[in-house]
Amino acid sequence: MKVTREKTENSQAFLRIELEPAEVEQSLEHSYRRLAQKANIPGFRKGKAPRAVLERYIGKDSLLEDALKDLLPQVYEKALKEQQIEAIAQPHIEMTQTDPVVFMATVPLKPTIELGDYHGIQLTPEPVELVKDEVETVIEQLRRQHAIWEPVERGANFEDLVSLDIESRIEEKPFISQQGVQYQLLPDHPLPVPGFAQQLSGMKSGEEKEFKLQLPKDYPRAELVRKEAQFKVKVNEVKQPRFPKLDKEFARLVNPEFKTMAALRKQVSTNLRLRAEQKTKEEFEERVIDAVVDISQVEFPPVLVEMEVDRLFAQQVRWLQGSGEGLEQYLSRIKKTEEEVREELRPLATKRVTRSLVLGKIVEEGKIEVTDAEIDAELENIAQSAGGDKDKVQGLLESPQARSSVEQLLTTRKAIQRLVEIAGGSVDAQEK
Repeated sequence: MKVTREKTENSQAFLRIELEPAEVEQSLEHSYRRLAQKANIPGFRKGKAPRAVLERYIGKDSLLEDALKDLLPQVYEKALKEQQIEAIAQPHIEMTQTDPVVFMATVPLKPTIELGDYHGIQLTPEPVELVKDEVETVIEQLRRQHAIWEPVERGANFEDLVSLDIESRIEEKPFISQQGVQYQLLPDHPLPVPGFAQQLSGMKSGEEKEFKLQLPKDYPRAELVRKEAQFKVKVNEVKQPRFPKLDKEFARLVNPEFKTMAALRKQVSTNLRLRAEQKTKEEFEERVIDAVVDISQVEFPPVLVEMEVDRLFAQQVRWLQGSGEGLEQYLSRIKKTEEEVREELRPLATKRVTRSLVLGKIVEEGKIEVTDAEIDAELENIAQSAGGDKDKVQGLLESPQARSSVEQLLTTRKAIQRLVEIAGGSVDAQEK
């Protein structure tokens, strides 16, 4: 075996590996003996067909391919040891010629990270501000959530709730068929088809109506896009909302602990401020991490981005399955191929890999560690928030994989907190 390290770039080593004819022949002989025991060749008992006959029967290239399946992993490992290379993931291997056998191996190497002087970064968090009348907006939303629906003998208005029967067809094929469906008339309601709510406006209990609507260009079912749907509806009942008065009874309705509207408003204001503070905190952390990444030099093999794209895509597929929409249906709806979707995920994947490597380097240089007690506490919180019982909690506490994952999560949190303290000026220059 002859190994040539042709170049190293983008945290990848490019190896040319030429196999000796003798080692290829030895592997071919081994494959021949194994395959001959399985092949049903006319005129020969299993294992008795000469090699030349087997090669004619299954093809010489097939025999070589089978031989290399066992041989290549072995010679690849030898090549790494010879070149003193530490691979961090599986290589990309491509055979370039067969006589002699030569293949190219692209080997992903450990990333290199050179941190900039992040100790000198200084940023100011944005002030936490509540939008004017935001509290009253939430109060009004709560008021609407607790509305009481009362039947009325008049035409339906927007905001009303109607009970109706729907029959519809597209090109003489059934489209929607529902009886007694509850439907609120909202001007911008996109379902079942944009404009449907407007057609119901003014209809009274017992009234029937027929109309046509065109499905929009972004309709989820691609085969129905821009086709015309014929609807026949019958309104069974019209209800209007009766909103509760903003008094102490309403406050108790929202939460029995609230005795007055002032108490309700105070709690709403507190919740809004907490959410605003959390959002501001997260945005500041993002700015700090971006600032550190901007002054750092990071190089890593492309395979890390591919692995993150795979993870993000799998996550998206799971979300679609949870929402009841399959991948093919989703791709049809957005008019994109799987490869196009994966390509759109690439910038995010690249950003995540870069950030993760920079934060990992900060953990390493700062010797940031977490204790077993901290890991235990986090695992218990995770199990409890998921409604886990004692057995589930114990299982998480004893799982090496779960503990390792949480350890990485907590060290990353500590690294981010350290950066935030530095950037925000809460760390003395001597401590930096």
